Formats: sequence, structure tokens, C-alpha cells
Amino acid sequence: MPSAFDRRRFLTATLAGGLALAAGPALAAPDPLSKRAVLYDPAAPVLGNPRGDVTVVEWFDYQCPYCKKAYPEVMKTVAEDGHIRLVMKDWPIFGLPSEYAAHLTLAAGKYRPRALDALMKTPGQLTDATIDARLTAAGFDVAALKAAYARNRTRIDALLKRNKAQAEGFGFFGTPAYMVGTTLFPGVPAMADFRQAIRDARAAGR
Repeated sequence: MPSAFDRRRFLTATLAGGLALAAGPALAAPDPLSKRAVLYDPAAPVLGNPRGDVTVVEWFDYQCPYCKKAYPEVMKTVAEDGHIRLVMKDWPIFGLPSEYAAHLTLAAGKYRPRALDALMKTPGQLTDATIDARLTAAGFDVAALKAAYARNRTRIDALLKRNKAQAEGFGFFGTPAYMVGTTLFPGVPAMADFRQAIRDARAAGR
């Protein structure tokens, strides 16, 4: 792995529970965990400020109740800061509806933030019918999204595979999970800790 993103940095990353990542086979340096792959995957949607000086990465699932609970506060923090690149990595682990939601929202292209927002603000578990209804209400043509996914299936499925490999490579067991600089949060962080990690990353130039 390039020295600029030396994997050893993460061995002392502060976790939400105050623990540290342990060294071991899972901390090998496969290509999916390179700095470029994790922070600058060209297929991964970026919210917030694309030219921000701090990058926050979130692995999430549209059916994850904790992802949805944290979503408003995370988005508020990003908006108020104004200089955060928020890389949203779909990690659909809650079954077929989650995969379906990821397929359609990723197929929305530049309008994906609106699709993401509609589903993240939908309470409870999702069904294909619920997803279709929420996206339609948000102004999307679901049939067009399905067609777009069919055209871009290879690219979208490859992105989801990379997201999964990264989440597992960092030892995450579920969603949500966040990376802020060299700090990892496997779960919903206390927002004070989350904001402090942003300040630390900015001070360190990450």
C-alpha cells in the first residue's frame, strides 16, 4: 500500500468504544484498502463539498435503523461545516430490498442525493413496492432507473463489491460505519467524538 496511506495508521485509530484496532491477518494491505480506492473511488457518490479538506466515508444500508437515525445529524454536520467531502458507500447487508435500493439510487446518477435522501428518511423496513413509491414521490421514473441500472450493472455491481471488501477489510461487522481521517467508527458515534475527529483530521491535513 502507498506509504501516504500506510495501513499501520489504523492500528491506533480511535473507535467508538474507545478500543484500538488489533493487528492481524485482516489488516493486510489488499488493493481495495488503498487511499485512492477508499477515499477517491470515481464510482462512489460524494456529498457535501467535493473539494473539501476533510473526507468522511460512511458505509450504510437503506434498511439500517441506526444509519437512518444518524443520517440527519451527519448531514447537518456536513452542511454546517461546509468543507467536508462525504463519500457514501452502499453496503447492502439487510437483504434483497437493500440491494434493490442501492441499484436504483446508484443508477440515478447526478440526482442520486435526492434518491438517497428520500429512502434514508423512510422509516422502518423497506419493500420493493415501498422503494418504488418513495422514489416516485421524489420525482423519479422508476422504470427509467431500472433501465439505467441494467445499462450500468457491471459498473454498479463492481462498486458494491469494492464497498463490501473495504468494510470487511476494516473489520466492520455491520452498518453504519465511518472513517474520518484515520479514525474509524464501527457504529453510530457520539457526535461530539465525530466532530472532534473531523477537527483532528483537518489539523493533521487529512
